[in-house]
Amino acid sequence: MKTLDHWLASPWRRSGTAAVAGALPVLAFPGPALWWWAWVALVPWLLLARTAPTGKRAAYDGWCGGFGFMLAMHHWLMPNLHVFTFVIAALLGALWAPWGWQVRRLLGGVPSAGRVAAALVVLPSGWLAVELVRSWEGLGGPWGVLGASQWQVAPALRLASVGGVWLLSFLVVAVNVAVAVLVAVRRARVPALAGLVATAAATSAAWVWSPRPDADERVAIAVVQPGVVAGRDSADRRFDREEELTRRLADRDLDLVVWGESSVGFDLDDRPDLARRLAALSRETGADILVNVDARRSDKPGIYKSSVLVGPDGPTGDRYDKMRLVPFGEYVPARSLLGWATSVGEAAGEDRRRGTEQVVMDVGDGLRVGPMVCFESAFPDMSRRLAADGADVLLAQSSTSTFQHTWAPAQHASLAALRAAETGRPMVHATLTGVSAVYDANGSRIGSWLGTDASASRVYEVPVTHGSTLYVRYGDWAVQAALLVLAAWAAAGGVRTVRLRRSAPPPPAPPARTAHGSAARPGH
Repeated sequence: MKTLDHWLASPWRRSGTAAVAGALPVLAFPGPALWWWAWVALVPWLLLARTAPTGKRAAYDGWCGGFGFMLAMHHWLMPNLHVFTFVIAALLGALWAPWGWQVRRLLGGVPSAGRVAAALVVLPSGWLAVELVRSWEGLGGPWGVLGASQWQVAPALRLASVGGVWLLSFLVVAVNVAVAVLVAVRRARVPALAGLVATAAATSAAWVWSPRPDADERVAIAVVQPGVVAGRDSADRRFDREEELTRRLADRDLDLVVWGESSVGFDLDDRPDLARRLAALSRETGADILVNVDARRSDKPGIYKSSVLVGPDGPTGDRYDKMRLVPFGEYVPARSLLGWATSVGEAAGEDRRRGTEQVVMDVGDGLRVGPMVCFESAFPDMSRRLAADGADVLLAQSSTSTFQHTWAPAQHASLAALRAAETGRPMVHATLTGVSAVYDANGSRIGSWLGTDASASRVYEVPVTHGSTLYVRYGDWAVQAALLVLAAWAAAGGVRTVRLRRSAPPPPAPPARTAHGSAARPGH
């Protein structure tokens, strides 16, 4: 141990170790998808921060660990953003600096049972505060929220219906804290074990008592994934391929056909020939077609990404304009300041325009769907709003073709499982180039994925559910509770500091001097 402490005495070696420790949780997400790893992946990072020699060094450990986590989580951006990926990771990593300080404050040295009990609540709350801040769209959105690593675990998905992905993050961090205490602090094993038992009890209670969605009918929804179409005239050739794949769905008794993001590269008002071809496909398949138009609009200035519903007579008038745009991919934040990013990577040369409100579309026979575009499926509040507004099925139209051979497509597809479980509504994740996936209202996968090597159309029998989950009813209560915990802890710390100052003995008064002598030698 002394050898390790000596090795970590170097600030550079310690910072590098913290960055590696922070990157470890990424293995719990797709591609590796080692979901069980998330429950212990934070332990090395926690053990490092708790042994920091000072609070300032613990904050650095938090920052460096956050940098490692952000860089590993978004490593697939490097071919496009180049050095700017490191800049973003360093800026976002700083959010974990206060968390590193908290770790040392609560677990440093030989913590008492009271400090360990506080750590089991305060440290997960601090982590949630970090996730809340970085989930702002301008900072990249909630991609890589720790709880999302549990997308394929049925008990965890049941918990998501109670408190959303936030509750999962809280419990994952709490378990990591308990394990770290069991490893490093023998005297405090009782509260650590109590924390593990409480987590197991909460999971069991949610499994038994949380409302389950009732499925009373099924609808047939087809996903059309054309695959990679590149080169000159790619927009026209992609449309031709999508048309061909959709035509194969005739006589399948469909309720809806969904194309991926940017599946139509022209405004349909400017290209009435494409609108007529889509209407003919709707008549052939007997179903409305939801396409996604990525083009400069003819009725207002700017480029929009829009979900457009087309029926047998052409566009129905139902349209959703994407509201939350991908930083640097679809717009450059503070372009006057950060516009240089376009010269070192593939940042957007022109900002896309934003929509103003979410839309629930009626596609016939009483079926109502709520569309989202691209990384909007990462935002729990958007799917929750659509479910509350009456959507029977959630839809996400996406395109991760730029990151075709990375972990990004699988990570993106996995998010739909969380959104389905949170809202108690089935979700369809339709892409241009994969991964396309469909999940039922419990977050369980329906059928097989359309992988990144597929160019196909596939029909999914989707159970339609009714009722409401606790998350839809009560929203982000887990985050609000975490903020209250942090406020209470900070207030308690302030009160304790004031009491210590009041109870401290006053400093001794300096010896009095007289007019005729010194304090040391009176009278001389």
